[in-house]
Amino acid sequence: MSTALRADEVVLVAYASKHRSTAEIAEVIADELREHGVRVDLREAGAVEDLSSYSAVVLGSAVYMKRWRRAARRLLRRLEHQLGERPLWIFSSGPVGEAEADPAWCEPASVRKRAARLDLRGHVVFGGRVPQDPRTFVERAMLRNTPVEKQDLRDWDGVRRWSREIAEALNAAAARAAPRS
Repeated sequence: MSTALRADEVVLVAYASKHRSTAEIAEVIADELREHGVRVDLREAGAVEDLSSYSAVVLGSAVYMKRWRRAARRLLRRLEHQLGERPLWIFSSGPVGEAEADPAWCEPASVRKRAARLDLRGHVVFGGRVPQDPRTFVERAMLRNTPVEKQDLRDWDGVRRWSREIAEALNAAAARAAPRS
């Protein structure tokens, strides 16, 4: 494990999730960062008002119909100036069934464009999970028409690997910034 961030530095892991699938990915990201010496604040995107107490941000959203959830889009837009002042990583969660064959399906162009103007360090797309508690006709159809083996395409090893890369980048930056004695 490399040198950890300063004790006062905290990384925000924020997410927008409809059926908890993306929230579960964010929880694993937060846990992995903590295991690598990073202090983390895990919050729903809609609950984030200010970024002044965070040294970096990891923001993720479920994707429905090529769109991030409203809370994540709003955070990205509303706090764009503050996001531009700190390292930012974003993730999208969503393809299930046949959609995983086309990653562009779940990388909303508007999010990519806005994030590209910031200090974006990385964007990854993780597979999603078919809602197990379908509320709408479309969700019920997805559950009914998606084979069981394709209902949860989240790659937990990939989530952990990406999280470790973030932790390594943060810790390396902290080590470079540390005064030499």
